[in-house]
Amino acid sequence: MTGTDDLLDRNRAYAGGHTGADLPAQPRLRVAVLTCMDARVLPARALGLTEGDAHVIRNAGGLATDDAVRSLVLSQRLLGTEEILVVHHTRCGMEGLREEELLSALEDETGRRPGFDLGGFEDVEEDVRRTVARLRDEPFLLHRRIRGFVYEIETGRLREVAGEG
Repeated sequence: MTGTDDLLDRNRAYAGGHTGADLPAQPRLRVAVLTCMDARVLPARALGLTEGDAHVIRNAGGLATDDAVRSLVLSQRLLGTEEILVVHHTRCGMEGLREEELLSALEDETGRRPGFDLGGFEDVEEDVRRTVARLRDEPFLLHRRIRGFVYEIETGRLREVAGEG
C-alpha cells in the first residue's frame, strides 16, 4: 500500500462522520494562519482548531510569498478574516539552507534556473519579524493585526516574537 492509499483509507473513515456541510465559508475566529508545510507542525492540533475556525496557509518556511499573500488577501477581502498569525518553527529545514548552492544544482541538472527564491534563512525569530513586516507593508491587506510566533518542535509550545516589524 502506498502513502496515498493509506490517506484515501483515512478519508473514507473521516467522511463517514463528516459534519462540515453546514459550516459557512467565513472562518469562525476570523483568523488566518501562515505557517510552514513541515509535517511536524500540525496547526489544528497546536492551536486547538476545529473545522470552520480559521484559514491555514502553508508553504516551505511559512513565508510571505506572492502566493501566500494572494491567499491572505482573498481570506480578508472575500471571507472576512481580520487577523493573521505567522507561525514559523524550530529545526526548520529552511534554516541554514544554502540557497545559492541548491539553485545552482537545479540549474545544472535542468538547464534552467528557477524563477523563484527558496527562502532560506539563518535565524527563525528574525525571519518571523521579516515575514510580519512584509505583511504589514502589503497594501492589498485590509487588516494589520498580525502577530508572529515560533512553534517549538521540541515542546509543542508557541512563543511570541517580540519586536516584529
